[in-house]
Amino acid sequence: MKLGTNKLIRKSHRYLGIFLGVQFLLWTISGMYFSWTEIDEIHGDQFIADEISEIAFESLLSPTQIVGKEKIKSIELRVIADQPYYWIDDEALYNAQNGEYKSEINRADAIGIAQKHIKAGFEIKDILRITTVGKHHEYRGRPLPAYVVSYEHPENLKAYISAKDGSFQRIRHRSWRWFDFLWMTHTMDYQGRDNFNTILLRVFSLMGLITVSSGFLLWFVSSATIRKIKKTV
Repeated sequence: MKLGTNKLIRKSHRYLGIFLGVQFLLWTISGMYFSWTEIDEIHGDQFIADEISEIAFESLLSPTQIVGKEKIKSIELRVIADQPYYWIDDEALYNAQNGEYKSEINRADAIGIAQKHIKAGFEIKDILRITTVGKHHEYRGRPLPAYVVSYEHPENLKAYISAKDGSFQRIRHRSWRWFDFLWMTHTMDYQGRDNFNTILLRVFSLMGLITVSSGFLLWFVSSATIRKIKKTV
């Protein structure tokens, strides 16, 4: 192979390596983190109560009697402040014993729901009602408004409860936040994290293939062993 071609391959490999090196490093670091951590710990299962007590209720009203219509698409029984509530058609919360409409839960309700789901022994530091979150927020894509219950914990533990229906939504802590950041760098989806079809990822993966291929080609054209074989052929 001509010297000029050899030099071109070397330069291409070198500059591609410099340009892609940071992303290659991020892919490697994030991959190592994913393989060395337990996904259950990332989800925060270690903070969830081992057993969540259930309450049995009597004399519940008929859901159709409460809402005044015969057809109901979906219904769930929720326990809020030790009281039974129907969550009907994913839009309205009604007391299952007296039929009262509940527009949303209050702070005390949210604390009770959090304490029911989180293991005992964690001290509540603060509770905040949120109505909006940014696209990079740890609670993105979940029901709003919501209550954030923060705990005194080294990992900055937070529990999120939907204010509309009183459902326990998510646990967030430092290990999850590291996972989320590294997952973003791994997928190169800097908006929603989970899109594996971004143009940026496709371009970098293609350039990565070219970089590796140029390395193999560079070894082939500069190998003394290959040159000896070609001379004997």
